[in-house]
Amino acid sequence: HACLRRLPAWMQQLDMESNGKMVDKDGRSVNTATGPVIFGEPGTDSQHSFFQWLHQSTDVVPVDFIAAVQPSAGAPAQQNMLLANMLAQSEALMTGSENKTEPHRNFPGNRPSNTILLDALTPYTLGMLLALYEHKVFVQGVIWNINSFDQWGVELGKVLARKLQGEIENGVDGAHDASTTGLLRHIRSLCK
Repeated sequence: HACLRRLPAWMQQLDMESNGKMVDKDGRSVNTATGPVIFGEPGTDSQHSFFQWLHQSTDVVPVDFIAAVQPSAGAPAQQNMLLANMLAQSEALMTGSENKTEPHRNFPGNRPSNTILLDALTPYTLGMLLALYEHKVFVQGVIWNINSFDQWGVELGKVLARKLQGEIENGVDGAHDASTTGLLRHIRSLCK
């Protein structure tokens, strides 16, 4: 749904920034993955962006399909086509298709997915959807004993950025690794 085109970006910030942690609240190393890499695309564009990888990659990645059944705009026939493609991809990920004579056409199936259907996209149903994902992130943080609401990795980048901005503007090299120093000098050479 075009109205949900920015939802993946919101979910990236919510989940990856909140639960992308390697240390728990007690300072101990976390010995499990603490959140997925999140990406997405509305409509059939996703089929031609990353679904080949989802179907046949050596990585098995869970997928959430989200659709509003009743269109908020556009033709019902187009909505039906979009819904059919979503259901088909979900079914194909689940069931696969065995082909022993042409291995490149073999799809293992058993790829996990969730399908979330909203009757229609309204402020109420959008709020419910956002609350669902917010709650998921919070509960996972509790289970993993991590603070979902600190962002020390982001803060480190901000501290380094302030220093580097001064070095770009003042033409001075600070104490950096060779890669960063080389990139900094290249940037300054183009900004003169």
